[in-house]
Amino acid sequence: MQIEQLKDVVDYGIIGFLVFLSFITFAYAIERMLFYRAVKVRDYKHKLSLEIDLSKRLATIASIGVNAPYIGLLGTVIAIILTFYIIGDQQDTIDPGEIMKHLALALKATAAGLVVAIPATVLYNALLSKVDILLSKWEIAQDEK
Repeated sequence: MQIEQLKDVVDYGIIGFLVFLSFITFAYAIERMLFYRAVKVRDYKHKLSLEIDLSKRLATIASIGVNAPYIGLLGTVIAIILTFYIIGDQQDTIDPGEIMKHLALALKATAAGLVVAIPATVLYNALLSKVDILLSKWEIAQDEK
């Protein structure tokens, strides 16, 4: 396998995985928003059963938000290692412009990780706020009974 082919596998593998995680984040967030919109807190007799239903999939969204930057950083580190390998392989004809281009492209994996992590964290916090509001509404409904 050529070094450029290996770089493409790492590049597309890491970025592809981050795109997949982003898709999961938005799918789960949309599902949770629709569920929160339709939930009737008065139908729950126990607060814990409401909490269980409200918190489904939130851990996945939080995990994606926390780990996406590390996945992006992994891609960057691997790409930089490959760039150093290229430098070592071309000792007699090192083109600084080509090396800078490889290093700049390596950083796109970190940027992709941040692009996934920031919305995931924002969505998680927004959904968690909605959970708190719905739990408070349940407590109010219980006091009215």
